[in-house]
Amino acid sequence: MEYLFLTAALIFCLILVFLKQMYDQKKADAQTIKKLKENFGKENDVWDPERVNAVSGYFRHHQDTFFIDDITYHDLELDRIFAKMDITGSSAGQEYLYYMLRTPSFNGQVLAEREQKIRFLIEEEQTRVRLQFLYRKLGRTNKYSIYDYLEFLDTLGERRNGKHFAGWLLMAAALVILAISAPLGLTALFGVISWNIVVYMKEKSKIEPYLVCFRYLFRAIEAAEKIGKVQELKKDPLFADWLQKLQRTLRQFDSLKRSGRFGMHVMGGNGNPLELAADYSNMLLHLDLIGFNRMLHQVRIYHQDVDQLLTSLGETEALIAAASYRKALPVCCVPELSENDTAEDIHFSAHDLYHPLIRDAVKNDIHAERGVLITGSNASGKSTFLKAAAINAIFAQTIHTCAASCYGSSFFRVMSSMALRDNLTSSESYYIVEIRSLKRILDSIEKDAAPVLCFVDEVLRGTNTVERIAASTKILESMYGKNVLCFAATHDIELTELLENCYDNYHFEEQIENGDIHFPYELLPGKATSRNAIRLLAVMGYEEEIISSADWLAAYFLANGHWEKTMERKE
Repeated sequence: MEYLFLTAALIFCLILVFLKQMYDQKKADAQTIKKLKENFGKENDVWDPERVNAVSGYFRHHQDTFFIDDITYHDLELDRIFAKMDITGSSAGQEYLYYMLRTPSFNGQVLAEREQKIRFLIEEEQTRVRLQFLYRKLGRTNKYSIYDYLEFLDTLGERRNGKHFAGWLLMAAALVILAISAPLGLTALFGVISWNIVVYMKEKSKIEPYLVCFRYLFRAIEAAEKIGKVQELKKDPLFADWLQKLQRTLRQFDSLKRSGRFGMHVMGGNGNPLELAADYSNMLLHLDLIGFNRMLHQVRIYHQDVDQLLTSLGETEALIAAASYRKALPVCCVPELSENDTAEDIHFSAHDLYHPLIRDAVKNDIHAERGVLITGSNASGKSTFLKAAAINAIFAQTIHTCAASCYGSSFFRVMSSMALRDNLTSSESYYIVEIRSLKRILDSIEKDAAPVLCFVDEVLRGTNTVERIAASTKILESMYGKNVLCFAATHDIELTELLENCYDNYHFEEQIENGDIHFPYELLPGKATSRNAIRLLAVMGYEEEIISSADWLAAYFLANGHWEKTMERKE
Protein backbone atom coordinates (compact mmCIF):
# COMPACT_ATOMS: atom_id res chain seq x y z
CA MET A 1 0.00 0.00 0.00
CA GLU A 2 2.86 2.34 0.88
CA TYR A 3 4.58 1.61 -2.46
CA LEU A 4 1.33 2.27 -4.30
CA PHE A 5 1.00 5.65 -2.60
CA LEU A 6 4.60 6.60 -3.50
CA THR A 7 4.05 5.53 -7.10
CA ALA A 8 0.86 7.61 -7.35
CA ALA A 9 2.66 10.61 -5.83
CA LEU A 10 5.52 10.24 -8.33
CA ILE A 11 3.11 10.05 -11.29
CA PHE A 12 1.26 13.11 -9.98
CA CYS A 13 4.53 15.07 -9.72
CA LEU A 14 5.49 14.07 -13.25
CA ILE A 15 2.08 15.25 -14.51
CA LEU A 16 2.55 18.58 -12.70
CA VAL A 17 6.01 19.01 -14.24
CA PHE A 18 4.60 18.19 -17.67
CA LEU A 19 1.73 20.67 -17.27
CA LYS A 20 4.13 23.36 -16.00
CA GLN A 21 6.34 22.83 -19.06
CA MET A 22 3.30 23.12 -21.33
CA TYR A 23 2.21 26.32 -19.59
CA ASP A 24 5.68 27.88 -19.80
CA GLN A 25 5.97 26.95 -23.48
CA LYS A 26 2.56 28.40 -24.26
CA LYS A 27 3.45 31.59 -22.42
CA ALA A 28 6.77 31.85 -24.28
CA ASP A 29 5.02 31.26 -27.62
CA ALA A 30 2.48 34.00 -26.86
CA GLN A 31 5.32 36.40 -26.04
CA THR A 32 7.09 35.51 -29.29
CA ILE A 33 3.94 36.16 -31.31
CA LYS A 34 3.46 39.51 -29.57
CA LYS A 35 7.01 40.58 -30.47
CA LEU A 36 6.59 39.45 -34.06
CA LYS A 37 3.53 41.68 -34.40
CA GLU A 38 5.22 44.63 -32.69
CA ASN A 39 8.46 44.42 -34.68
CA PHE A 40 6.90 44.13 -38.12
CA GLY A 41 7.33 47.44 -39.91
CA LYS A 42 10.31 48.42 -37.75
CA GLU A 43 13.96 48.42 -38.72
CA ASN A 44 16.21 45.89 -37.06
CA ASP A 45 18.85 47.39 -34.75
CA VAL A 46 20.78 44.21 -33.96
CA TRP A 47 23.54 42.94 -36.24
CA ASP A 48 26.52 40.74 -35.46
CA PRO A 49 29.34 41.31 -38.01
CA GLU A 50 30.82 37.96 -36.98
CA ARG A 51 27.92 36.24 -38.75
CA VAL A 52 28.81 37.57 -42.19
CA ASN A 53 30.23 34.16 -43.18
CA ALA A 54 27.05 32.37 -42.21
CA VAL A 55 24.79 34.99 -43.80
CA SER A 56 26.54 34.90 -47.17
CA GLY A 57 26.57 31.10 -47.56
CA TYR A 58 23.60 30.76 -49.91
CA PHE A 59 24.85 33.68 -52.02
CA ARG A 60 28.36 32.20 -52.35
CA HIS A 61 26.90 28.91 -53.59
CA HIS A 62 24.51 30.49 -56.13
CA GLN A 63 26.56 32.99 -58.13
CA ASP A 64 25.35 31.83 -61.52
CA THR A 65 24.03 35.18 -62.76
CA PHE A 66 24.83 38.90 -62.40
CA PHE A 67 25.29 39.97 -58.80
CA ILE A 68 26.34 43.12 -56.94
CA ASP A 69 30.11 42.75 -56.69
CA ASP A 70 32.12 43.33 -53.52
CA ILE A 71 33.32 46.82 -54.51
CA THR A 72 29.78 48.06 -55.13
CA TYR A 73 28.47 46.25 -52.05
CA HIS A 74 30.98 48.02 -49.79
CA ASP A 75 30.71 51.38 -51.60
CA LEU A 76 26.98 51.48 -50.91
CA GLU A 77 27.23 50.09 -47.36
CA LEU A 78 24.72 47.41 -48.23
CA ASP A 79 25.74 45.50 -45.11
CA ARG A 80 24.15 48.25 -43.01
CA ILE A 81 21.02 48.18 -45.15
CA PHE A 82 20.84 44.40 -44.90
CA ALA A 83 21.13 44.68 -41.12
CA LYS A 84 18.25 47.17 -40.97
CA MET A 85 16.14 44.94 -43.18
CA ASP A 86 16.87 41.62 -41.46
CA ILE A 87 13.97 40.61 -39.21
CA THR A 88 14.29 36.95 -40.22
CA GLY A 89 14.18 34.16 -37.67
CA SER A 90 15.82 31.38 -39.66
CA SER A 91 19.14 30.88 -41.42
CA ALA A 92 17.30 29.92 -44.60
CA GLY A 93 15.47 33.26 -44.64
CA GLN A 94 18.44 35.34 -43.57
CA GLU A 95 20.72 33.83 -46.19
CA TYR A 96 18.16 34.23 -48.97
CA LEU A 97 17.55 37.86 -47.99
CA TYR A 98 21.29 38.54 -48.33
CA TYR A 99 21.30 36.70 -51.67
CA MET A 100 18.27 38.64 -52.92
CA LEU A 101 19.82 42.00 -52.00
CA ARG A 102 22.96 41.12 -53.98
CA THR A 103 21.24 39.47 -56.96
CA PRO A 104 18.98 41.86 -58.88
CA SER A 105 16.32 40.25 -61.03
CA PHE A 106 15.97 41.13 -64.72
CA ASN A 107 12.65 39.34 -65.11
CA GLY A 108 9.55 41.49 -64.82
CA GLN A 109 7.34 38.46 -64.13
CA VAL A 110 9.50 37.40 -61.17
CA LEU A 111 9.31 40.89 -59.68
CA ALA A 112 5.55 41.07 -60.27
CA GLU A 113 5.12 37.83 -58.32
CA ARG A 114 7.29 39.18 -55.51
CA GLU A 115 5.09 42.25 -55.40
CA GLN A 116 1.92 40.18 -55.07
CA LYS A 117 3.43 38.12 -52.29
CA ILE A 118 4.73 41.18 -50.43
CA ARG A 119 1.27 42.76 -50.52
CA PHE A 120 -0.33 39.54 -49.30
CA LEU A 121 2.14 39.33 -46.41
CA ILE A 122 1.47 42.94 -45.42
CA GLU A 123 -2.32 42.58 -45.54
CA GLU A 124 -2.72 39.09 -44.03
CA GLU A 125 -1.23 39.63 -40.58
CA GLN A 126 -2.47 36.40 -39.01
CA THR A 127 -0.99 34.25 -41.77
CA ARG A 128 2.26 36.21 -41.80
CA VAL A 129 2.72 35.92 -38.04
CA ARG A 130 2.06 32.20 -38.17
CA LEU A 131 4.75 31.83 -40.84
CA GLN A 132 7.17 33.98 -38.85
CA PHE A 133 6.53 31.84 -35.78
CA LEU A 134 7.38 28.66 -37.71
CA TYR A 135 10.54 30.28 -39.08
CA ARG A 136 11.57 31.20 -35.52
CA LYS A 137 11.14 27.55 -34.56
CA LEU A 138 13.36 26.59 -37.49
CA GLY A 139 16.00 28.92 -36.12
CA ARG A 140 19.56 29.56 -37.22
CA THR A 141 22.85 27.72 -37.47
CA ASN A 142 25.79 29.06 -35.54
CA LYS A 143 28.77 30.72 -37.23
CA TYR A 144 28.58 28.66 -40.42
CA SER A 145 26.04 28.59 -43.22
CA ILE A 146 24.01 25.43 -43.73
CA TYR A 147 25.65 25.31 -47.17
CA ASP A 148 29.09 25.30 -45.56
CA TYR A 149 27.97 22.39 -43.38
CA LEU A 150 26.78 20.54 -46.47
CA GLU A 151 30.20 21.08 -48.01
CA PHE A 152 31.87 19.81 -44.84
CA LEU A 153 30.01 16.52 -45.31
CA ASP A 154 32.20 15.82 -48.33
CA THR A 155 35.26 15.58 -46.07
CA LEU A 156 33.76 12.44 -44.51
CA GLY A 157 34.15 10.52 -47.75
CA GLU A 158 32.18 7.33 -48.33
CA ARG A 159 31.00 5.78 -45.07
CA ARG A 160 29.78 2.19 -45.08
CA ASN A 161 27.97 0.17 -42.45
CA GLY A 162 29.86 -3.10 -42.96
CA LYS A 163 31.83 -2.94 -39.70
CA HIS A 164 28.69 -2.08 -37.74
CA PHE A 165 26.82 -5.08 -39.14
CA ALA A 166 29.96 -7.15 -38.47
CA GLY A 167 29.59 -6.15 -34.83
CA TRP A 168 26.04 -7.55 -34.88
CA LEU A 169 27.29 -10.85 -36.26
CA LEU A 170 30.06 -11.06 -33.66
CA MET A 171 27.50 -10.32 -30.94
CA ALA A 172 25.25 -13.11 -32.26
CA ALA A 173 28.25 -15.50 -32.42
CA ALA A 174 29.20 -14.65 -28.84
CA LEU A 175 25.65 -15.43 -27.67
CA VAL A 176 25.75 -18.78 -29.48
CA ILE A 177 29.07 -19.59 -27.79
CA LEU A 178 27.54 -18.51 -24.46
CA ALA A 179 24.79 -21.11 -24.91
CA ILE A 180 27.40 -23.81 -25.48
CA SER A 181 30.05 -22.74 -22.95
CA ALA A 182 29.35 -20.08 -20.37
CA PRO A 183 32.99 -19.18 -19.50
CA LEU A 184 34.08 -18.98 -23.14
CA GLY A 185 30.87 -17.24 -24.17
CA LEU A 186 31.14 -14.59 -21.46
CA THR A 187 34.74 -13.90 -22.48
CA ALA A 188 33.74 -13.57 -26.16
CA LEU A 189 30.71 -11.43 -25.31
CA PHE A 190 32.77 -9.11 -23.12
CA GLY A 191 35.35 -8.74 -25.91
CA VAL A 192 32.71 -7.97 -28.57
CA ILE A 193 30.93 -5.45 -26.33
CA SER A 194 34.24 -3.72 -25.55
CA TRP A 195 35.14 -3.59 -29.24
CA ASN A 196 31.71 -2.19 -30.16
CA ILE A 197 31.94 0.52 -27.49
CA VAL A 198 35.45 1.58 -28.54
CA VAL A 199 34.45 1.74 -32.21
CA TYR A 200 31.25 3.60 -31.31
CA MET A 201 32.96 6.31 -29.25
CA LYS A 202 35.60 6.82 -31.94
CA GLU A 203 33.06 7.08 -34.78
CA LYS A 204 30.60 9.19 -32.76
CA SER A 205 33.27 11.83 -32.06
CA LYS A 206 33.91 12.09 -35.82
CA ILE A 207 30.32 12.67 -36.86
CA GLU A 208 29.11 14.84 -33.98
CA PRO A 209 30.18 18.17 -35.59
CA TYR A 210 28.31 17.21 -38.79
CA LEU A 211 25.04 16.52 -37.01
CA VAL A 212 24.39 20.29 -36.95
CA CYS A 213 23.69 20.06 -40.67
CA PHE A 214 21.26 17.16 -40.33
CA ARG A 215 19.49 18.64 -37.33
CA TYR A 216 18.88 21.85 -39.25
CA LEU A 217 17.74 19.92 -42.31
CA PHE A 218 15.22 17.94 -40.26
CA ARG A 219 13.93 21.13 -38.65
CA ALA A 220 13.55 22.56 -42.16
CA ILE A 221 11.55 19.51 -43.25
CA GLU A 222 9.35 19.81 -40.17
CA ALA A 223 8.83 23.56 -40.75
CA ALA A 224 7.92 22.94 -44.40
CA GLU A 225 5.38 20.29 -43.39
CA LYS A 226 3.73 22.69 -40.93
CA ILE A 227 3.75 25.54 -43.45
CA GLY A 228 2.01 23.21 -45.90
CA LYS A 229 -0.91 23.01 -43.46
CA VAL A 230 -1.50 26.79 -43.36
CA GLN A 231 -4.86 26.93 -45.09
CA GLU A 232 -4.81 30.68 -45.75
CA LEU A 233 -1.83 30.28 -48.08
CA LYS A 234 -3.78 27.90 -50.29
CA LYS A 235 -6.31 30.65 -51.03
CA ASP A 236 -3.68 32.81 -52.76
CA PRO A 237 -2.81 31.48 -56.27
CA LEU A 238 0.89 32.28 -56.04
CA PHE A 239 1.35 30.80 -52.58
CA ALA A 240 -0.81 27.80 -53.52
CA ASP A 241 1.57 27.08 -56.39
CA TRP A 242 4.52 27.55 -54.04
CA LEU A 243 3.02 25.08 -51.56
CA GLN A 244 2.55 22.47 -54.29
CA LYS A 245 6.22 22.74 -55.25
CA LEU A 246 7.16 22.51 -51.59
CA GLN A 247 5.08 19.34 -51.18
CA ARG A 248 6.74 17.75 -54.21
CA THR A 249 10.14 18.48 -52.72
CA LEU A 250 9.15 17.06 -49.32
CA ARG A 251 8.22 13.69 -50.86
CA GLN A 252 11.88 13.15 -51.73
CA PHE A 253 12.81 13.06 -48.05
CA ASP A 254 10.68 10.11 -46.86
CA SER A 255 13.60 7.66 -46.70
CA LEU A 256 15.83 10.33 -45.18
CA LYS A 257 13.31 10.86 -42.37
CA ARG A 258 13.27 7.12 -41.62
CA SER A 259 17.04 7.08 -41.32
CA GLY A 260 16.92 10.14 -39.13
CA ARG A 261 14.91 8.38 -36.43
CA PHE A 262 18.13 6.64 -35.47
CA GLY A 263 20.85 8.87 -36.86
CA MET A 264 19.73 12.07 -35.14
CA HIS A 265 20.04 10.71 -31.61
CA VAL A 266 22.10 12.88 -29.25
CA MET A 267 23.94 11.12 -26.44
CA GLY A 268 22.69 12.08 -23.01
CA GLY A 269 19.47 13.55 -24.38
CA ASN A 270 17.20 14.72 -21.60
CA GLY A 271 18.61 12.22 -19.10
CA ASN A 272 15.37 10.25 -18.77
CA PRO A 273 15.40 6.40 -18.61
CA LEU A 274 14.32 5.97 -22.23
CA GLU A 275 17.13 8.22 -23.44
CA LEU A 276 19.68 6.33 -21.35
CA ALA A 277 18.41 3.03 -22.72
CA ALA A 278 18.81 4.43 -26.26
CA ASP A 279 22.39 5.46 -25.44
CA TYR A 280 23.35 1.94 -24.30
CA SER A 281 21.59 0.35 -27.28
CA ASN A 282 23.49 2.59 -29.66
CA MET A 283 26.82 1.82 -28.01
CA LEU A 284 26.16 -1.90 -28.45
CA LEU A 285 24.43 -1.94 -31.84
CA HIS A 286 25.55 1.37 -33.45
CA LEU A 287 22.01 2.12 -34.63
CA ASP A 288 22.59 5.90 -34.76
CA LEU A 289 25.86 5.47 -36.67
CA ILE A 290 24.11 3.27 -39.22
CA GLY A 291 21.31 5.85 -39.50
CA PHE A 292 23.83 8.69 -39.92
CA ASN A 293 25.65 6.88 -42.74
CA ARG A 294 22.35 6.26 -44.51
CA MET A 295 21.41 9.94 -44.10
CA LEU A 296 24.79 11.01 -45.46
CA HIS A 297 24.33 8.84 -48.53
CA GLN A 298 20.79 10.11 -49.12
CA VAL A 299 21.66 13.79 -48.65
CA ARG A 300 24.31 13.40 -51.34
CA ILE A 301 21.76 11.80 -53.66
CA TYR A 302 19.10 14.45 -52.95
CA HIS A 303 21.45 17.43 -52.77
CA GLN A 304 19.39 19.39 -55.32
CA ASP A 305 16.19 18.69 -53.38
CA VAL A 306 17.84 19.94 -50.18
CA ASP A 307 18.82 23.12 -52.02
CA GLN A 308 15.28 23.50 -53.37
CA LEU A 309 13.79 23.06 -49.90
CA LEU A 310 16.06 25.70 -48.35
CA THR A 311 15.48 28.03 -51.31
CA SER A 312 11.69 27.75 -51.06
CA LEU A 313 11.67 28.36 -47.33
CA GLY A 314 14.24 31.13 -47.51
CA GLU A 315 12.59 33.09 -50.30
CA THR A 316 9.27 33.44 -48.51
CA GLU A 317 10.83 34.60 -45.24
CA ALA A 318 13.04 37.04 -47.17
CA LEU A 319 9.86 38.51 -48.67
CA ILE A 320 8.43 38.89 -45.16
CA ALA A 321 11.53 40.94 -44.30
CA ALA A 322 11.07 42.99 -47.51
CA ALA A 323 7.43 43.61 -46.61
CA SER A 324 8.42 44.77 -43.12
CA TYR A 325 11.10 47.08 -44.53
CA ARG A 326 8.56 48.63 -46.91
CA LYS A 327 6.36 49.43 -43.92
CA ALA A 328 9.36 50.91 -42.06
CA LEU A 329 10.32 53.41 -44.79
CA PRO A 330 8.84 56.90 -44.22
CA VAL A 331 8.17 57.31 -47.96
CA CYS A 332 8.24 54.48 -50.47
CA CYS A 333 6.86 53.40 -53.82
CA VAL A 334 6.62 50.41 -56.12
CA PRO A 335 9.07 50.87 -59.02
CA GLU A 336 8.04 50.97 -62.67
CA LEU A 337 10.63 49.09 -64.68
CA SER A 338 10.90 49.04 -68.48
CA GLU A 339 11.89 45.55 -69.54
CA ASN A 340 12.32 46.03 -73.29
CA ASP A 341 14.33 49.26 -73.44
CA THR A 342 16.89 49.51 -76.23
CA ALA A 343 20.33 51.05 -75.70
CA GLU A 344 18.87 54.38 -76.84
CA ASP A 345 15.89 54.23 -74.47
CA ILE A 346 17.64 53.61 -71.15
CA HIS A 347 16.56 56.01 -68.44
CA PHE A 348 16.54 56.67 -64.71
CA SER A 349 13.84 58.78 -63.11
CA ALA A 350 12.84 59.41 -59.50
CA HIS A 351 10.80 61.90 -57.49
CA ASP A 352 11.56 62.53 -53.79
CA LEU A 353 14.53 60.16 -53.92
CA TYR A 354 16.41 59.78 -50.63
CA HIS A 355 19.02 57.66 -48.87
CA PRO A 356 17.28 55.05 -46.67
CA LEU A 357 19.99 55.10 -43.98
CA ILE A 358 19.68 58.84 -43.31
CA ARG A 359 17.06 59.97 -40.85
CA ASP A 360 14.98 62.93 -42.14
CA ALA A 361 16.90 62.81 -45.42
CA VAL A 362 16.46 65.62 -47.96
CA LYS A 363 14.57 64.30 -51.00
CA ASN A 364 15.59 65.12 -54.57
CA ASP A 365 14.25 64.67 -58.09
CA ILE A 366 16.23 63.38 -61.06
CA HIS A 367 15.49 62.39 -64.63
CA ALA A 368 18.34 61.08 -66.73
CA GLU A 369 18.48 59.69 -70.24
CA ARG A 370 22.20 60.29 -70.63
CA GLY A 371 25.19 60.78 -68.32
CA VAL A 372 24.87 62.90 -65.19
CA LEU A 373 27.79 64.99 -63.89
CA ILE A 374 27.44 66.41 -60.39
CA THR A 375 29.66 69.19 -59.03
CA GLY A 376 29.83 70.89 -55.66
CA SER A 377 32.04 71.27 -52.61
CA ASN A 378 32.96 68.63 -50.08
CA ALA A 379 30.12 67.57 -47.77
CA SER A 380 27.52 69.23 -49.99
CA GLY A 381 25.72 65.96 -50.75
CA LYS A 382 27.27 64.60 -53.97
CA SER A 383 28.35 61.19 -52.67
CA THR A 384 25.17 60.70 -50.67
CA PHE A 385 23.03 61.39 -53.72
CA LEU A 386 25.03 58.93 -55.84
CA LYS A 387 24.59 56.27 -53.17
CA ALA A 388 20.87 57.00 -52.83
CA ALA A 389 20.36 56.58 -56.59
CA ALA A 390 22.43 53.37 -56.71
CA ILE A 391 20.72 51.81 -53.68
CA ASN A 392 17.27 52.53 -55.06
CA ALA A 393 18.18 51.05 -58.43
CA ILE A 394 19.15 47.87 -56.57
CA PHE A 395 16.01 47.99 -54.42
CA ALA A 396 13.86 48.22 -57.55
CA GLN A 397 15.12 44.87 -58.85
CA THR A 398 15.40 43.06 -55.50
CA ILE A 399 12.84 43.97 -52.83
CA HIS A 400 10.68 45.81 -55.41
CA THR A 401 10.41 48.81 -53.10
CA CYS A 402 12.11 52.19 -53.55
CA ALA A 403 12.87 54.99 -51.09
CA ALA A 404 11.10 57.62 -53.19
CA SER A 405 7.57 58.77 -53.93
CA CYS A 406 7.96 57.75 -57.57
CA TYR A 407 10.61 55.67 -59.34
CA GLY A 408 10.97 54.45 -62.92
CA SER A 409 13.94 53.10 -64.83
CA SER A 410 15.28 50.51 -67.22
CA PHE A 411 16.60 47.22 -65.87
CA PHE A 412 20.22 47.82 -64.91
CA ARG A 413 23.38 46.09 -63.81
CA VAL A 414 24.48 48.42 -61.00
CA MET A 415 28.20 49.04 -60.45
CA SER A 416 30.15 51.71 -58.59
CA SER A 417 33.62 53.06 -57.97
CA MET A 418 33.41 55.29 -54.94
CA ALA A 419 34.86 54.50 -51.51
CA LEU A 420 38.20 53.05 -52.64
CA ARG A 421 41.38 52.69 -50.57
CA ASP A 422 45.02 51.82 -51.05
CA ASN A 423 45.49 48.05 -51.18
CA LEU A 424 48.18 47.54 -48.56
CA THR A 425 48.23 43.75 -48.89
CA SER A 426 49.31 43.96 -52.55
CA SER A 427 51.22 47.27 -52.20
CA GLU A 428 48.93 48.94 -54.76
CA SER A 429 48.52 52.71 -54.62
CA TYR A 430 45.13 54.39 -54.55
CA TYR A 431 45.49 55.29 -58.22
CA ILE A 432 46.14 51.67 -59.26
CA VAL A 433 43.17 50.48 -57.19
CA GLU A 434 41.01 53.17 -58.79
CA ILE A 435 41.90 52.45 -62.42
CA ARG A 436 41.36 48.72 -61.80
CA SER A 437 37.93 49.52 -60.39
CA LEU A 438 37.01 51.70 -63.37
CA LYS A 439 38.34 49.12 -65.82
CA ARG A 440 36.00 46.47 -64.46
CA ILE A 441 33.07 48.79 -65.26
CA LEU A 442 34.34 49.44 -68.77
CA ASP A 443 34.77 45.71 -69.34
CA SER A 444 31.25 45.06 -68.10
CA ILE A 445 29.79 47.60 -70.54
CA GLU A 446 31.12 45.57 -73.46
CA LYS A 447 29.18 42.46 -72.42
CA ASP A 448 25.99 41.61 -74.27
CA ALA A 449 23.70 42.00 -71.29
CA ALA A 450 21.41 44.50 -69.56
CA PRO A 451 22.71 48.11 -69.56
CA VAL A 452 25.09 49.19 -66.83
CA LEU A 453 24.11 51.90 -64.37
CA CYS A 454 27.42 53.06 -62.91
CA PHE A 455 28.32 55.56 -60.20
CA VAL A 456 31.75 57.15 -60.00
CA ASP A 457 32.80 59.49 -57.21
CA GLU A 458 35.74 61.85 -57.86
CA VAL A 459 37.19 60.27 -60.99
CA LEU A 460 40.93 59.54 -60.72
CA ARG A 461 41.43 61.57 -57.56
CA GLY A 462 44.70 59.68 -57.03
CA THR A 463 46.74 61.58 -59.64
CA ASN A 464 47.74 65.12 -60.64
CA THR A 465 45.28 67.70 -61.97
CA VAL A 466 46.29 67.80 -65.66
CA GLU A 467 46.39 64.03 -66.16
CA ARG A 468 43.28 63.55 -64.03
CA ILE A 469 41.17 65.90 -66.14
CA ALA A 470 42.49 64.49 -69.42
CA ALA A 471 42.02 60.84 -68.42
CA SER A 472 38.71 61.49 -66.63
CA THR A 473 37.28 63.13 -69.74
CA LYS A 474 38.07 60.16 -71.94
CA ILE A 475 36.97 57.55 -69.40
CA LEU A 476 33.63 59.28 -68.82
CA GLU A 477 33.17 59.71 -72.55
CA SER A 478 33.61 55.94 -72.92
CA MET A 479 30.85 55.51 -70.34
CA TYR A 480 28.38 57.31 -72.58
CA GLY A 481 26.12 55.83 -75.22
CA LYS A 482 27.40 52.25 -75.03
CA ASN A 483 24.68 50.42 -73.16
CA VAL A 484 25.48 52.44 -70.06
CA LEU A 485 24.14 55.28 -67.94
CA CYS A 486 26.79 56.95 -65.78
CA PHE A 487 26.40 59.19 -62.74
CA ALA A 488 29.68 60.88 -61.78
CA ALA A 489 30.63 63.40 -59.09
CA THR A 490 33.66 65.64 -59.40
CA HIS A 491 35.41 68.74 -58.06
CA ASP A 492 36.92 69.40 -61.48
CA ILE A 493 34.70 72.11 -62.92
CA GLU A 494 36.57 71.75 -66.24
CA LEU A 495 34.77 68.47 -66.87
CA THR A 496 31.42 70.25 -67.09
CA GLU A 497 32.63 72.00 -70.26
CA LEU A 498 34.56 69.09 -71.73
CA LEU A 499 31.62 66.67 -71.31
CA GLU A 500 28.69 68.99 -71.98
CA ASN A 501 27.75 67.11 -75.16
CA CYS A 502 27.18 63.81 -73.38
CA TYR A 503 26.51 64.63 -69.70
CA ASP A 504 23.82 66.73 -68.06
CA ASN A 505 25.14 69.00 -65.32
CA TYR A 506 23.77 69.15 -61.80
CA HIS A 507 25.26 70.55 -58.62
CA PHE A 508 24.92 70.95 -54.88
CA GLU A 509 25.54 74.26 -53.11
CA GLU A 510 26.52 75.29 -49.63
CA GLN A 511 25.38 78.50 -47.96
CA ILE A 512 27.45 80.70 -45.67
CA GLU A 513 25.36 82.76 -43.28
CA ASN A 514 26.46 84.72 -40.21
CA GLY A 515 29.93 83.23 -40.37
CA ASP A 516 28.66 79.66 -40.48
CA ILE A 517 28.23 77.10 -43.28
CA HIS A 518 24.96 75.38 -44.08
CA PHE A 519 24.26 72.56 -46.58
CA PRO A 520 20.68 72.37 -47.93
CA TYR A 521 21.52 69.11 -49.84
CA GLU A 522 19.25 70.10 -52.73
CA LEU A 523 20.15 68.88 -56.21
CA LEU A 524 20.14 71.83 -58.60
CA PRO A 525 20.42 71.96 -62.41
CA GLY A 526 23.60 73.24 -64.04
CA LYS A 527 27.21 73.27 -62.87
CA ALA A 528 28.47 74.64 -59.57
CA THR A 529 29.49 78.31 -59.85
CA SER A 530 30.18 79.34 -56.26
CA ARG A 531 33.72 79.55 -54.84
CA ASN A 532 32.72 79.00 -51.27
CA ALA A 533 35.76 76.82 -50.64
CA ILE A 534 37.77 80.05 -50.52
CA ARG A 535 35.11 81.85 -48.47
CA LEU A 536 35.32 79.03 -45.93
CA LEU A 537 38.87 80.17 -45.19
CA ALA A 538 37.37 83.32 -43.69
CA VAL A 539 34.97 81.26 -41.58
CA MET A 540 37.97 79.38 -40.20
CA GLY A 541 39.84 82.61 -39.38
CA TYR A 542 42.42 82.84 -42.20
CA GLU A 543 44.03 86.22 -42.93
CA GLU A 544 42.25 88.47 -45.41
CA GLU A 545 45.35 88.66 -47.66
CA ILE A 546 45.33 84.91 -48.20
CA ILE A 547 41.61 84.91 -48.92
CA SER A 548 41.56 87.82 -51.35
CA SER A 549 44.64 86.58 -53.22
CA ALA A 550 43.23 83.10 -53.58
CA ASP A 551 39.93 84.50 -54.81
CA TRP A 552 41.72 86.61 -57.41
CA LEU A 553 43.81 83.66 -58.64
CA ALA A 554 40.71 81.51 -59.09
CA ALA A 555 38.91 84.28 -60.99
CA TYR A 556 41.97 84.79 -63.22
CA PHE A 557 42.09 81.09 -64.12
CA LEU A 558 38.39 80.95 -64.94
CA ALA A 559 38.72 84.01 -67.17
CA ASN A 560 41.97 83.09 -68.96
CA GLY A 561 42.17 79.31 -68.86
CA HIS A 562 45.60 79.23 -67.19
CA TRP A 563 47.15 80.14 -63.86
CA GLU A 564 48.99 83.43 -63.33
CA LYS A 565 52.62 82.65 -62.58
CA THR A 566 53.42 85.69 -60.45
CA MET A 567 52.75 85.59 -56.73
CA GLU A 568 51.69 89.22 -56.75
CA ARG A 569 48.07 90.13 -56.99
CA LYS A 570 47.26 92.19 -60.10
CA GLU A 571 44.58 94.78 -59.94
